[in-house]
Amino acid sequence: MTTPLHLASQLAVNVLDARSLLAAFGVLGVGVVMFAETGLLVGFFLPGDSLLFTAGLLCTGSADQAVHLSLGPLLVAAAFGALAGAQCGYVLGRKAGGALLARGRSTRLREGAQRAEELLERYGHAKAIVLARFVPVVRTVLNPMAGALGVPVRTFTAWQVIGGLVWSLGLTLAGYALGSSVPNVDRYLLPLVALIVVVSLIPLFSKVLRSRRTARAREERG
Repeated sequence: MTTPLHLASQLAVNVLDARSLLAAFGVLGVGVVMFAETGLLVGFFLPGDSLLFTAGLLCTGSADQAVHLSLGPLLVAAAFGALAGAQCGYVLGRKAGGALLARGRSTRLREGAQRAEELLERYGHAKAIVLARFVPVVRTVLNPMAGALGVPVRTFTAWQVIGGLVWSLGLTLAGYALGSSVPNVDRYLLPLVALIVVVSLIPLFSKVLRSRRTARAREERG
């Protein structure tokens, strides 16, 4: 039976904190977050990378952990949410077209949409769809962008499944492997999560630097 105190703790969950989400919603929360982040534009701010890694780590069963998850159901929830979300985003983009992204007021969403379009143009459909999984915000907007730009449904589905499985299962198993091999690794959870966030943002930072260098080069030539 759900007590008022337990219900209040769920309502007070911090959606930006992976451990808070897992403590409140467990494996189900992982599936929902994966779906929202990859399928719904409103989910671009959710902590996908750190959530997967933290969830895997919490499957190791350390006695000091207040939260413990089962690896099998976690892998299923993570994969299903990531794959179903991407496909949903593609369908929304295919039906709504570019207007879906044009109505977005978030600067991060607009920058992500630009980055997603550049990935599709530079690397082609297959590589872009896979690479986007590992770039925050871009993995949210590339799916509807692919639909709006008319990427063939078979091509998108095949490569989003490959990229989605590598991303969702890979990060989850990486957390599980580290938690299994390093005693009391949960003590270092915050630094590890911070490291994952920094690493995941490297592509965006490198893009900004390249843009600035290009702009300076044009100014010097001008």
